[in-house]
Amino acid sequence: MKLSVVIVNYNVQHFLEQCLHSVYKAAQKITTEIYVVDNNSVDGSVAMVKQKFPEVLLIENKKNTGFSYANNQAIKVSKGEYVLLLNPDTVVEEDTFEKVVSFMDSHPDAGGLGVKMLDGKGKFLPESKRGLPTPSVAFYKIFGLSSLFPHSPTFGKYHLGYLDKDKTHEVEILSGAFMLLRKKALDKVGLLDETFFMYGEDIDLSYRIILGGYKNYYFPETRIIHYKGESTKKSSVNYVFVFYRAMVIFAQKHFSQNNAKLFSFLINFAIYLRAGAAIAVRFLKSIALPAFDFLLILLGLVFIKDQYEIHFKFIQGGSYSETLIAVAFPAYTIIWMFITYLSGGYDKPIRLLHIVRGVLAGTGIILIGYSLLPEAYRFSRALILLGTGWVLLSYMLSRLAFHLMGIKAFNLNPDKAKRILIIGKEEEFKRVNELLKQTNINSSFLGFVSIDSSGSNHSNYIGHISQVEEIITIHNINEVIFCSRDISSQDIIDYMHTLVSEKVDFKIAPPESLSIIGSNSIDTAGDLYIIDVNSITKSKNKRSKRLTDVMLSILFLAGLPFLLLFQHNMLQFCKNIFQVLLGFKTWVGYGKDTNEHLPKLKHSVLSPADVISPKITSTELRNRMHLAYSKDYRVENDLNVVRKGIRLLGN
Repeated sequence: MKLSVVIVNYNVQHFLEQCLHSVYKAAQKITTEIYVVDNNSVDGSVAMVKQKFPEVLLIENKKNTGFSYANNQAIKVSKGEYVLLLNPDTVVEEDTFEKVVSFMDSHPDAGGLGVKMLDGKGKFLPESKRGLPTPSVAFYKIFGLSSLFPHSPTFGKYHLGYLDKDKTHEVEILSGAFMLLRKKALDKVGLLDETFFMYGEDIDLSYRIILGGYKNYYFPETRIIHYKGESTKKSSVNYVFVFYRAMVIFAQKHFSQNNAKLFSFLINFAIYLRAGAAIAVRFLKSIALPAFDFLLILLGLVFIKDQYEIHFKFIQGGSYSETLIAVAFPAYTIIWMFITYLSGGYDKPIRLLHIVRGVLAGTGIILIGYSLLPEAYRFSRALILLGTGWVLLSYMLSRLAFHLMGIKAFNLNPDKAKRILIIGKEEEFKRVNELLKQTNINSSFLGFVSIDSSGSNHSNYIGHISQVEEIITIHNINEVIFCSRDISSQDIIDYMHTLVSEKVDFKIAPPESLSIIGSNSIDTAGDLYIIDVNSITKSKNKRSKRLTDVMLSILFLAGLPFLLLFQHNMLQFCKNIFQVLLGFKTWVGYGKDTNEHLPKLKHSVLSPADVISPKITSTELRNRMHLAYSKDYRVENDLNVVRKGIRLLGN
């Protein structure tokens, strides 16, 4: 056996499917065995592999064992002269395996090899080649000097930016996304260190290969697409802690005591600095827009009040009470903003109709509350109505200004129809076209570019693939979909690399798949078109769920004496009501189960699996029910679970 390919999967079914298609094409001329180690996915990955790739050697773990442990499971039983650790969110070229194995055969000093990686838009990923993260290299990266001077031999050592990305080089660190290893080298230096759960294990193994007397090479004569790229989730606090803690483990393992202490101090300093910055940035981003709106609306109300006093209400002199400014105006502003939020006015993308609806509804609530106040506290209905006009105007003008400034989140035409180009043969074009219709993608133009002479009579046919550059320009195309059944991965990567543009996104339609996969930037985990589901992550569903929780809590409070008769734990039931009301819990969710792959929800009192008789105890079945709940959320689902679990509200 020449090559053993090891892919560790965790809930990325569609990416894994596309990866395996490319792997099988690349394995045609090399004796290859393919392992997929699944870390307890509940998205149907295992069933997909069994159905579509029965030849795959599948290892099914019953828990998420981590990257290192899972890879080691397959490596221990592998028979190949070389072992390739490959991420599931990758696409390899048809001749990748042939080229890299040939290079390793002709370089017996090579212990490991990495290749040229491109992101989902065809751009080079700098983590394709890396240097050893010594204290100085880590310092330059942490404090941004490596980004400021990427091509400097001194400051650019982390990504070795001073080395030509199109030439083969001896490097220190390989990327775990594509890491070709000589089995004899692994026998000598050992497998992946399982102390590293995620991140850092590729650095550790690369360094041990060098210590073992072998060399690591960066080999750019073949390329892969790596959708996630290095930037995935780097803004999250969790990433900061996990990644930099892995660096500390590495330092303590390989550096001298003094260097390890210096490195650990530097890394720990970086952890708190970056984590603090991430929290601060996230907080500022979350309050920046509401704070801006609050001040803008409030200042406008004060101005309107002053003008109304002078020209209409108190022409002969006098003024409104200061209480109007100190209490009423802030209260009005908060009500307008809160109802606008509930109406969806703060959702992205911006919908002006939702803003108008929210402001008018807020005005109605303010007028109702105003009418219930004692006469002494009623200031002026006219100011409320004039204020309504100002609130609408301020929202419209500010959103228009943000739109004209080019801020993506405030694009007032988010549903601008895509201009899509599908490249392949006629039969596959028809299949992908039908799939796009089912995913509700809004397209104003859908053209068919053939890779051969077929399909020229089709109504959507606009040219041959040799004309693709001109077609994209003439028809102002902003999305290109490649049919991978008809066009090779190598050609797809060639076209992506040639056509790379900020204005054009690329996606790949694997054969016989219900998904179309791509990635618009290395800052996103990847985009895929599948038949639309009503995910609980949608803003409107989050709001609906929260409102349902609040309304149910109020209802339970009103009927507390009666409901207590049904509860086994009355005290906990009362506690649950207030915890849900205050936002610490939700009535329906995943219960006490934890699933990292599912959308995050607060701990819940009930779950759909709790109210089925007999109660489901199988972890796998519970996970599947939770996945179904999160993918297709409905308020009535929550109400049904609460109705059926009325006796369990004290859980």
